[in-house]
Amino acid sequence: MRRKLMIVIAVLGLVVAACGGGGGATETTAAGGAAAAPTQGDPTRGQELFASSCSSCHGADAKGIEGLGKNLVDSDFVAGLSDPDLVAFIKKGRPSSDPANTTGIDMPPKGGNPSLSDQDLFDIVAYIRTLR
Repeated sequence: MRRKLMIVIAVLGLVVAACGGGGGATETTAAGGAAAAPTQGDPTRGQELFASSCSSCHGADAKGIEGLGKNLVDSDFVAGLSDPDLVAFIKKGRPSSDPANTTGIDMPPKGGNPSLSDQDLFDIVAYIRTLR
């Protein structure tokens, strides 16, 4: 009985280790310390994420949808932010009460998709950068 319990515990440990916490793509420091913040994105993956998370308001071509989302291709706001600053903006969103909101509707944090990781957001930003 004790041997079976040890086997079950070992298998559960392997399953948990294989799952890796479900945190998405992250990097660790060389010393094995805390996860490092992403510094660049993958535009190919970003295009897929944009299509599923952003295009309903910003359009499939990112040129905006009247009354919903702004044109991201020709946006001086988007062009003027660094990638980390644009990621921070997307993470926070912009409520309709913000004086800089010209659509009159909320841009929810992470575009309404709370499952997007920082790496996902950097991928989306990398894709948007290819459209200019």
